[in-house]
Amino acid sequence: MARRPLPRILTSGQPLARMANSASLARSRELARTAADSASDVFHPLIIIARGLRRLGAAGRGRWVATPREHRGPMAFFVGACVLVVCLVPYGPLLALITLMGAGAWAGRERTPVETGPGEAATERLRALYEALVPYLSVDGDPSPLYAPDGDWERAFPEYAFDDSGRLERLQLKYPAYFTDGEDGARARIEQVLYAKAGRGREYHFAWDELTNQLTLTALGPLPTDITAQRFVTSPGELVLGFTDPDFVQRTLPVTGGEETRDAPPVVWRTGPRSTEPHLLALGQPGTGATTLLRSLALQALQHGDVLVIDGGGTGEYGCLAGRRGVLGVESGLAGALATLEWASHETERRLIAANRARQAGRPAPDDTRRPLWIIADRPTALAHIASAEGREDPQEWLQVPLRHGRAAHVTVVVAEHFESAELLSEPVRAHTKARVVLGPATAEEVRAVLGAPPHTTPIAQVPPGRGYARLGTAAVLRLQVPATPDPLDDATGQAHREAVLALLPERTVPADGAGPAEPVDAPQPVDVRKAGDVRKPVEIRKPVDIRKVDARKSGGAAAVEPADGAAAAEGATQDGEDGSAGEPVGAAVRAAHGKGGEPRVVNGSADASRPEG
Repeated sequence: MARRPLPRILTSGQPLARMANSASLARSRELARTAADSASDVFHPLIIIARGLRRLGAAGRGRWVATPREHRGPMAFFVGACVLVVCLVPYGPLLALITLMGAGAWAGRERTPVETGPGEAATERLRALYEALVPYLSVDGDPSPLYAPDGDWERAFPEYAFDDSGRLERLQLKYPAYFTDGEDGARARIEQVLYAKAGRGREYHFAWDELTNQLTLTALGPLPTDITAQRFVTSPGELVLGFTDPDFVQRTLPVTGGEETRDAPPVVWRTGPRSTEPHLLALGQPGTGATTLLRSLALQALQHGDVLVIDGGGTGEYGCLAGRRGVLGVESGLAGALATLEWASHETERRLIAANRARQAGRPAPDDTRRPLWIIADRPTALAHIASAEGREDPQEWLQVPLRHGRAAHVTVVVAEHFESAELLSEPVRAHTKARVVLGPATAEEVRAVLGAPPHTTPIAQVPPGRGYARLGTAAVLRLQVPATPDPLDDATGQAHREAVLALLPERTVPADGAGPAEPVDAPQPVDVRKAGDVRKPVEIRKPVDIRKVDARKSGGAAAVEPADGAAAAEGATQDGEDGSAGEPVGAAVRAAHGKGGEPRVVNGSADASRPEG
């Protein structure tokens, strides 16, 4: 039977093509598309609400499925009670419907997808960092290595963050349990790799958690350098060495930096009888801010005590302190330094004896033994060279008594020295200075040799003056930035810094060389230095003092020092003023001035003593 042919309209595509390309069909499509868009715009709120109700229903059903069977009954009863209360409240169903529509609209809103995970550049950096750690954190024979060539870096780096410039800002990495994280050498290798791959030129802090086998790397920002010398809010006996990172201390101080006042985290050094670090040693390269640190401590110490300054470098950096109230002497020569330190040693012994006798008698210690005395020695080894050449004793020998017994006698010693001369420091200085500061660029080995522990940050080559590390006793090593305290007499000092330092200096009690007398003397009269508390008689000790016969007088709490010559014995070491300050250093340089009446006046330390004729 022959097959009949199909109709021509079905075998030829030309009619269908003409129908598809016809103008009427195109208009129909356009009308349909426009109607769909209009309907979508009109019903868009309903679509959002419906989508939200569907999501809320799915969330409720999931919560019901996740609820244990024994808790479903109370939950159903609670829901039913809520529905009953809503129905009984006036306008309750209407308010419930409005609330449900609002919740559905909020749940059904279109949310912009949040990009998760690092970008392509960040992924390449993390992969390169992972591959660099493979030789150090993997061993042969590990059945499931955490670090392996072409391994999964996402397992090793659970947390990471990048800054706006694309540099690594924070990284938390896991390491195998067999890694020797208790050895400093192994830690140093990992830290060096991270420092090289994360980006040089910045400081990174490494926090090792041996319990969970994790290491956290954090990029640290630069410490503020705009904080100048100022009055810090501290209690007596507390001094601010500088400022550090806010995450490593639990205290802040209001400071003025530039034209604004803000809170900054300080490194506070506590001194006094209850301090475990009563003395301080600062080491650094020339020009790194050691003298600035000592000048800052001297200005803070003058608020509540007296200061003796030994300028071994002889650069005159402490000339602004000369002749100020509370400054007992500023010596840069060998003879003056030996005499001043000898007096300080005897003064420490006198304070111990006076306090011990008062304690045995059941009385409080005299006021002159409780006023803090600060001995600030800048580069004492320079004077040791001169003393060795002249065949005289090392000035550091007189620091032994203040260092050993200074805490009980309220005597604090601060020593600053250069790295190249650190080996010339005496054994008492190195043994009794528990507070340590390292300033300027230094390697991890140098920091460890001085502070007793390596820094937990990567040192950088270029640092501003006053930048370094500090460690108080056995505490953690902290980054440190010393407040700017330049010499106000230096021509290179800016006007703002000069005015800030001059505002902290006490009033001048001794006129400068060539100036007139501080107080005019019209009619000099004989003065009994044993009874007058406001006048001091300079006495130069040329023979040893018998410390066993030192006695503090009950009347003024002071004692007069006399040379032990035969039957004459020493009764005291100083003659104190009304303000309770320690006596003038015996044997220091003494200048003679003349009053209006032509009588000589002896100027010693920070006070003027009138010496009558005959």
